[in-house]
Amino acid sequence: MKKKLVSVMLCAAMTAGLVAGCGGKAGDTSKGDAKGSVYWLNFKPEADEGLQTLAKEYTEETGVDVKVVTAASGTYSSTLTAEMAKSEAPTLFVVGNQGGVATWKDYCYDLKDTAVYKELTTDDFTLYDESGKACSIGYCYETFGIIVNKTLLDKAGYKTEDIKDFASLKKVADDIHARAGELGFDAFTSSGMDDSSSWRFSGHLANLPLYYEEQADKWTGCPAEIKGTYLDNYKNIWDLYTTDSAVDKTTLATGGYDAEGEFLNGQAVFYQNGSWEYENLSKKYGDDELQMIPIYTGVDGEENQGLCSGTENCWAVNAKASEEDIKATLDFMNWLVTSEKGTAFMADKFGEIPYKKAAENKNVFFRDAKALMEAGKYSVDWAFNYTPNVDEWRAGVVAALNNYDAGGSWDDVVTAFVDGWATQYKAANE
Repeated sequence: MKKKLVSVMLCAAMTAGLVAGCGGKAGDTSKGDAKGSVYWLNFKPEADEGLQTLAKEYTEETGVDVKVVTAASGTYSSTLTAEMAKSEAPTLFVVGNQGGVATWKDYCYDLKDTAVYKELTTDDFTLYDESGKACSIGYCYETFGIIVNKTLLDKAGYKTEDIKDFASLKKVADDIHARAGELGFDAFTSSGMDDSSSWRFSGHLANLPLYYEEQADKWTGCPAEIKGTYLDNYKNIWDLYTTDSAVDKTTLATGGYDAEGEFLNGQAVFYQNGSWEYENLSKKYGDDELQMIPIYTGVDGEENQGLCSGTENCWAVNAKASEEDIKATLDFMNWLVTSEKGTAFMADKFGEIPYKKAAENKNVFFRDAKALMEAGKYSVDWAFNYTPNVDEWRAGVVAALNNYDAGGSWDDVVTAFVDGWATQYKAANE
C-alpha cells in the first residue's frame, strides 16, 4: 500500500470525512417520497446486531424497507451466489477483491459518476473491471496484527519495544510459554481452526507470505500462479502460535476454542486479530493496556514493517435490481455516510471510513498503525485481496494446516497454497 494512501486512511478518523449520495437529492430521506427497498447482504457478522437496529431506525425515519441478511463467517461467496439466484436478490452486496469483480462485474452498477463515489477521500480501494467501470467502493478500512496485553507483558518482564522482529518475538514468547505455570498466563491465545476462527490464519496470516511475494514479483493483478517464496516464513509464525500456547495443536481442528475470551480473561499476552476487536476489548481494558504490533515472520528487513492495513469491505450495487431499488439503495448509502446517526454507526462498527463527513474514530489500534507509519515503517497491504475463489482456496489451506498440526507434512501446506491457487484461478477464469 502506498504510504500516501495509508496516511489518508489512518488520518481520516482524526479529521472528518464522509459524504455520499446518489439517485436524487443527497440526504433526501423524506417518508413521502419513499420508493423501492434495500436488501443488504452483509459481510461482517460482528456488525449484524447493530445493522438490524439501524435498518429498523432508517425504515421508521424514511418509510423505505431495509432488510439486512448476514452471511455466516467464511460463507459469503456461496451465500451471495445462492441469494443472487432468487427473485428478491440483494441490492447491496460486497465485492471485495478483483476475483470478485471477475465473478460479479455484470451485476455491478457503475458507481463512478454517483455522488457517493465523488465523496470518497481516496480512490485507491475502488475496484474496477477491465472496461473502467467502478464496480465497488470501500466503505471502511481496517488494520490487523498481533494485539498485546501490555499489563501481562510487563508482568513477564518485557515491553513492546523489546519486540522488533521475529527473532525477538520468538525469544519473548518462548520465555513466557516456558514460565506459563509460574506467571499464570501463556504467550499466545488458541489458534482454533473452526469456521469462526480459521479465517485469521488462512486469510490474514496468509497475507504475509502473499504480500512479500507480491512486492518481490511486482504483481499488477491476480497472478495465475504463485511461487510460495515466503512460505517458510509463514511456517515460522504458525509454529510459534501453536507451540507457545496452552492449547494442544493436535486439537485445533476440532473447534470449541474462544481466543477472544482467553485474551479477555488474561490467559495470554498475544492475540492475532484486527481493529474490529477494539470495541469488545475496550470493555475490559483501557487504551494504555492494549497495543497492536506487526506480525513478524523472519523476512529480511522486517524491523521496518508496520501493520497490515486495507479492506475487503467494498460496496457494490446490484445493476439488475429495479430502478426504484437501485435509487433506494444509493440513498441508503448516502444516509449512512452523511447523517449524524449513520456516520456515528459506521465509525463505531466498521472503523476507518473514507468519506468527507466521517465521524471521529477513537480506536487505539488505528493510532498504533499511524504511529508506526510516522516512524517510517512500511504498511503491509492486503495482498490476499487477489485470492481467486477465496473461500475454496482458504478451505484448502485450513485442511492442510490441520493435517500438519496432526503430524503431517508442511509440504501439504505449500501445495495448498501454490497448487490450490492455480486451480482456483483456473476455475474462476474458465
